[in-house]
Amino acid sequence: MLRIATNMPNDDMQYRLRRQEEALARTQAQIAGQSRLQQLRIDPLAASHTVRYDSYLARLERFEKNTLYAVDHLDQTDSYLQHANDVLQRIREIAVQGANGVYTQEDMQYMATEINELLKEIVATANIRGADGAQIFSGDKGLTEPFRIVEGPVNGGGEPMIVRVEYRGAGASRRTEISDGSYIDLDISGGEAFWAENMQIFSSVDASDYRVTQSGAIFIDGVEINLSPGDTVGTIIAKINDSPAPVKAYLDVSSRGINLQGTNPHLIRVEDALGSTVMQDLGIIRATADASAPNWNPNARVAGGSAFDMIIDLRDALFRGDYNHVGSRGLTGLDQALNNIETRITEIGSRSERAHFAWKKVNAEIPQITEGLDRENGINMATAAVDLSMMDFAYKATLQTAARIIPTTLLDFLR
Repeated sequence: MLRIATNMPNDDMQYRLRRQEEALARTQAQIAGQSRLQQLRIDPLAASHTVRYDSYLARLERFEKNTLYAVDHLDQTDSYLQHANDVLQRIREIAVQGANGVYTQEDMQYMATEINELLKEIVATANIRGADGAQIFSGDKGLTEPFRIVEGPVNGGGEPMIVRVEYRGAGASRRTEISDGSYIDLDISGGEAFWAENMQIFSSVDASDYRVTQSGAIFIDGVEINLSPGDTVGTIIAKINDSPAPVKAYLDVSSRGINLQGTNPHLIRVEDALGSTVMQDLGIIRATADASAPNWNPNARVAGGSAFDMIIDLRDALFRGDYNHVGSRGLTGLDQALNNIETRITEIGSRSERAHFAWKKVNAEIPQITEGLDRENGINMATAAVDLSMMDFAYKATLQTAARIIPTTLLDFLR
């Protein structure tokens, strides 16, 4: 005969009530957190999918912010380059007038004065700060003014004027990730945007018998080129030419020195890696604590000027009344500066277009991943509300039934 203790119905009823309370609390937590997976044991497979979806969604949201910043930054850079291009076009119009040879010396000085003011405007544009407070054309040295003005007397100018503009910024090495493993360059340095001629650096040091003594590296336009002990100047030249840097090297047949030449208009940047002195030994750069350009060896011959050099040369020729120089060297240099800045505008526009498409792709992915995340972890609020109401009703009904089936006796209070 099966014996039933007097406390068994009470224990069983309490067990069932706790189960109902647990289900009720779980549903309440799901509704409050708007998440079906309050604990991993509820659905381990869905939980693993949720973690992956959530991680990927966080990356997509980061990519979205990166692409939006890239679009804004590149569009802002493009607008300033367009402005500089417009100013250069105006300078060219003046130069064409000054090259006619029909104007008086006084008229040409008036032209030179206007060009001097336009030169100040271009320098101000090159030193402009962006919306985030960083210099637009300083590369990754965003807090450094990229161009330093040197003033001095100019024949016919009357007052001190700009005689030289030096680039003090860095290379355009900032970039941002716009998708997994895919990056886009954010900046264009002033040494690229505001240049005119292909730069050349001629060393005066005989490098015929030069050998690298220890492992090290050199940087040309930010590209690292590794060197090994025993490398000759021929090997160094070959490594430079094989690198993606927009610079070609060769050995001068007369001086036997190494020469560097840019493959497009830009300021060539040359650095020795920490502990290396190869470029110093070869007479290209000098030892200096200041990494800002120019850091050329005083004995090296440097050719290839910036857009500012072209404008200054043109202005000074107008002050002299030398219309032949204005029509030849002056216009040629200005056209080179215009061609380069138009090329850079095209380059920035292409990056901006790519950033736009990357933003569209990310924004198409975000809803898809969000839908997958909701499918694995989401909760139907209407169904959950109905379930919660039914469980609450059942729980209260159970309590009422238990109170009738298991009445409280004096023994319950004595135990």
